Formats: sequence, C-alpha cells, structure tokens
Amino acid sequence: MRFSVSSYSYNQYISSGEMTQLDALRKAAEQGFDGIEFTELRPENKKDATKEEQLEYAKLLRREAETLGIEIVAYLVGASLYNDSAEADGKEVQRVCGQLDIAKELGAKILRHDVVGRENFDGKVIGYDRMLPTLAANVRKITEYGASLGIKTCSENHGFIAQDSDRVEKLFNAVAHENYGLLVDMGNFACADEDSVKAVSRLAPYAIHAHAKDFKKYPFGTEVPEEIKTFMSRGCNRLAGCAIGDGDIPVAQCVAILKKAKYDGYITIEFEGSKECVGEIALGLERLKAYAAE
Repeated sequence: MRFSVSSYSYNQYISSGEMTQLDALRKAAEQGFDGIEFTELRPENKKDATKEEQLEYAKLLRREAETLGIEIVAYLVGASLYNDSAEADGKEVQRVCGQLDIAKELGAKILRHDVVGRENFDGKVIGYDRMLPTLAANVRKITEYGASLGIKTCSENHGFIAQDSDRVEKLFNAVAHENYGLLVDMGNFACADEDSVKAVSRLAPYAIHAHAKDFKKYPFGTEVPEEIKTFMSRGCNRLAGCAIGDGDIPVAQCVAILKKAKYDGYITIEFEGSKECVGEIALGLERLKAYAAE
C-alpha cells in the first residue's frame, strides 16, 4: 500500500497563515509520504480565489511535486447536488466540472466531491431516498466529464446526510458509471454513529480512494474534559480528532479489510485533532505503515 496525506491535515498552520498549501506539499515530502491530496486550492491562503488563480496555483503545485518526487493523488471539493431548482443544480454541476479542470492541471487522477449539504428545503425535509434520483443524475454528469479528462470521480461518506454506508452504497449503484467510485473514510462513519468495521466491509469493494482517520468517542452523557475539543455526531455523541492509533476507530482492522478486498490505491491520513499536527501526522504514518505490514 502507498501512503498520502491530506493538505487539510496541516490546517492548523494553514488557517493561521503560518503555512500555505505549497508549504504543506513540501512538509508532506519531508515527512516521507508517497503522495498528497489537496482540498480546494487557496493560492497564498486566498479563500475567494478565482478559477484562473486556482489553475495557475495548480501548475505551481504540480511542478513542485514533480521536483520533490511526490504524487498529487486526489483533489477534494465541496458540493451540494440537490438544490431548490433544476437551474441551481445545473450551476452546481457546472461549477464542480470546473474543479475537474483544476484536478487535471494538478495531475490528480481522482476528484472527490461532496453530494448534499442539507435536506431541509422551504421548511420541508426531503428524505435521502427521495433526493437520490436527482443526486445520481447530477453525479453522473460530473463523472462523465471527468471521464473525458481521464479523471475518476468519487464521493465520500461525509456531510452527515450521505454518510451511512447503506446510503453511500445506494448512490454508487444509482450512478452506475464505470468512472465513478467511492472514497471510504474509516473515521467518518462515527459521525453517523455507525460501526466502522461493518461499514468499511460493506464499501471496500467500491473504493478507489481511502482515508485513515481516528476519533476518540465520548458517548452521550459522558463528561468531556474542558481542554478537549469535540463535535457532535448525528446521534448526539461527542467525537474528538486524534492521531491514528490514539482513538476508538479500529483503523488497523479497516486497513486489513481494504487489503482483503484487494484495494490497491493510496491510504490518505486526514488528521482533525487539536494537538500539534505535524507530530501527530508523523505518528499516524508510523502506525499506519505498521498496520499495513501486518
């Protein structure tokens, strides 16, 4: 197995301005990663960069990656593919296709996009199964464009709504396109209070990319120390990001499941903890390599 890291893992320093995504690339190479994935490009940490600015930054990152001998394995962007109107859906599909152009400039072989960010429209809740036909149609349009560029597309168990393994599997089957697969995030299932072992076992055959992530779990009603930053799962449990191996996600077993399923892509570390990120990322890589060698 090969190992990469998400630029998002260095977000402590990127958000403070101490590091840029270019710096994150250099740090990933320094730490011994085979690859890196980028979340939406922010040239010199500019949050509202134009597509043209992102394209130029993508060229810079690609050149630097080639110099450093590290692969840019994926590009990750947000998206919401169910909206108030077909016109709004069309604009969002077009925007995400524009991000595929940036993935192409990066040299990334995979683009991951989100699927849906909310289920309440005009004060009414639209159930996931009712949204599914529209979601699948929009995802299919995106992956068809990706195929024309030689880039595979995928979505992830992410965003609380399209997060459960059964929902993600339904989307995969509804899209039904050979260019489309799944990003399986070992930790994110906890956000929907789902067991990671069962979930990864279910989705491993469809994986074209994978995230290794760990959380400490604090069940509902458990007292959480004040110094620990947590967020709430869908079922009102609390989760705290941490280094791989320090939490309650069975990362080693999830790696074994992916190996059993003949997954041969990258496993990417996505660190979301509050401790100093560079050291925690290094610790996670050491442990991840050990798990993969078992």
